[in-house]
Amino acid sequence: MIGRRREVAAIERLLDRASAGVGGSLVIVGPPGSGRSALADAAAGSARRRGLPVTRTTTGAGTGARLVVLDDLEPTATAADLDRLVSSGAAVVATTTEPSGPGPHLHLAPLTEVDLGALLPGLTAGAVHGVWLLTAGWPGPALDLAATLPNGAGEDAVLEIALSTHSRGEFLVLDMAVIRLLEEAASRDLPPRVRARALVRLARELLGDPSAASRRRDLVDEAVRIARDTGDPTTTAEVLDGRLHALWDPAAADERLSTASQIVDLARRAGNAVLERRGLFWRFIALAERGDLDAAEAALAAYARAGERDGDPEAAVVALSRHAVLALARGRFATADALIAEVSQVGRRVGLADADRLTATLAGRLATLRGDAASQVEPLRELSRKLPGHFFEVTAARALAESGRVAEALLDVERLLPSLLAGTGPRWVGAVADLALVASYGASPAASRALYDALLPYAGRLVVWGGANTITGPVDDYLGRLAAHLGRRDEAAAHFDRAVAQEERLGALPWLASTLAARGRSGDVARAHAIADGLGLPAPDGVAVTPEAPGPPTVEHTGGDVWRLWRDGDDWVLEAGSERARLRDMRGLHHLRILLANPGREITALDLVAGGAGLVTSPPEPVLDATARLAYRRRLDELAQQLDAADRAGDVRYAARLTAERNALLAELRRAAGLGGRPRRQGAEAERARVNATRALRTLLARVEPYAPIAAAHLRASLRTGTHFRYQPAAGGPASWQV
Repeated sequence: MIGRRREVAAIERLLDRASAGVGGSLVIVGPPGSGRSALADAAAGSARRRGLPVTRTTTGAGTGARLVVLDDLEPTATAADLDRLVSSGAAVVATTTEPSGPGPHLHLAPLTEVDLGALLPGLTAGAVHGVWLLTAGWPGPALDLAATLPNGAGEDAVLEIALSTHSRGEFLVLDMAVIRLLEEAASRDLPPRVRARALVRLARELLGDPSAASRRRDLVDEAVRIARDTGDPTTTAEVLDGRLHALWDPAAADERLSTASQIVDLARRAGNAVLERRGLFWRFIALAERGDLDAAEAALAAYARAGERDGDPEAAVVALSRHAVLALARGRFATADALIAEVSQVGRRVGLADADRLTATLAGRLATLRGDAASQVEPLRELSRKLPGHFFEVTAARALAESGRVAEALLDVERLLPSLLAGTGPRWVGAVADLALVASYGASPAASRALYDALLPYAGRLVVWGGANTITGPVDDYLGRLAAHLGRRDEAAAHFDRAVAQEERLGALPWLASTLAARGRSGDVARAHAIADGLGLPAPDGVAVTPEAPGPPTVEHTGGDVWRLWRDGDDWVLEAGSERARLRDMRGLHHLRILLANPGREITALDLVAGGAGLVTSPPEPVLDATARLAYRRRLDELAQQLDAADRAGDVRYAARLTAERNALLAELRRAAGLGGRPRRQGAEAERARVNATRALRTLLARVEPYAPIAAAHLRASLRTGTHFRYQPAAGGPASWQV
């Protein structure tokens, strides 16, 4: 219990009270490796020496003086559970990684360097200092690291381990322990090869600090100069790889590609398989940025084969996740679903630091494509608080806009634009594209022009985020939307044409549907809707434009305000008092006209999408019929047997594929089950009509809001959706509508 005198004293006081017949509790909080379990075991040993019984469950019977040890306190444990034990006379010692739930809590702190030296008596003072810096003083990691050091090792041996180990943290999360070790190493005289590696690793670790851009550049420049002077291919390849990580210059896709080739060549000369894989992965990223997804996929396959050859389980997870990105781009959503499940499962199994965030990013992109952008707003805002300066709040603004909360999103354009334009880094191009999309809904001309100018140098490329863990379409699509919003019709048309040509060449159907709807030429909208329907996606939006419209048709009316909605060529014009909006043709406008022409009347979803009454529908059918459900359950039985066999054989990859299939089947069965597990029934035509009409109206209101916020608010309050739709005029609207 070196360095844990305070904690041991607290446990002894708790046991003293229990021996006197007074129960109590203590929850020990600390990260893995902090010594929580060792303290709990010490408490059990002390209780036994006192003659107190020791148990390790909340459900055991008994009363009177005793110790209950709850290692890794379950999140479901409540204050009532502990109160019941305490009131029966027990001393309760629990351990947990998070201070949620009942207390009192005893938070563990790292060991001091002196205490760590006492814990590691076989190490030199220099080695103890290095271990203390690298592990932040946590005893578990310190013991593990010390076990790898040779006898008599000094601080330089600890530094070598740090340089030879992948970063332990999530992408963009600062690892302060490693940074402290590297900062101290950089201040000492080191052999040139070691110094070059230490400097570039420090620059790489500082990527999570947006304020350190100039320092990262200085560190990298010195490291590259030293590495080239050594003439050592391994050192040079490692420094070039670190340089790409540390700088992430958004405009340097061509340089990334050429540097990737240098890394591969140097690594092969040195016989270094790890650096060769890193070069292959940079090649994949750069080719994706340049818009050559076929070549990028070939580079990814080479990276995956190299990882499999070298037995690198993390490389397999990374390759799976990027195949999921490519599947999303091409609209192969079933494949993407299965890959995302496999990434989650295998990533956690191999201990990939970014597994959960990577899975959430992929699943969030799929949810957004399927029309559920709203679910992404809060997770993105939480990430922006955790990782300030990396533009997650910009992506949250895009999710707001795509979920219909346009007015809120447009406020974020003004808030976020200055810091975005001053920024850089692995998420910068994606963030500019996201804010450009928001701005196209109705931001000020000055903001829209600034975003257009920032994106223009990247025309012809794809919007690739970081290490290509997300790709969100051609840059030209976003430029076209901004140009259309600014009234630059010729520039918008040229950008949209280039985006469509690129998407058709790549087979990127979700992007193609979106760009066609935005371009809005004759036949584009119908083609966009056909693609979206085939993919099972919501109908894509058009682009709202703001040139001055001709006046409405002259009509006579008497008494009260009249709001108007009328067709003007390929566009529609909505006039509500002093508000006026010109909108590209979209399905929601046709639905709205029918509802406004029939105030107070219920219209079925089927009649609404058909433009009139009288559709005959088939009777509701089960989502899954009895034969399908039986087949699913038989397959689940087969999978259970195959999983057992795979586990016995130690075939991890096959087990992962079987588990992904099993999860998909279970999800489908859950979706098809109603209350009490009975088969859910639906009228397929009516359900599709309800979903599509609701989405179309929601999308329309999001388009109207920037130009006519009062009219949008009135329509939101007045429109009723479901299996039947109705316009029931709420307060604050017109006396009547002219449609």
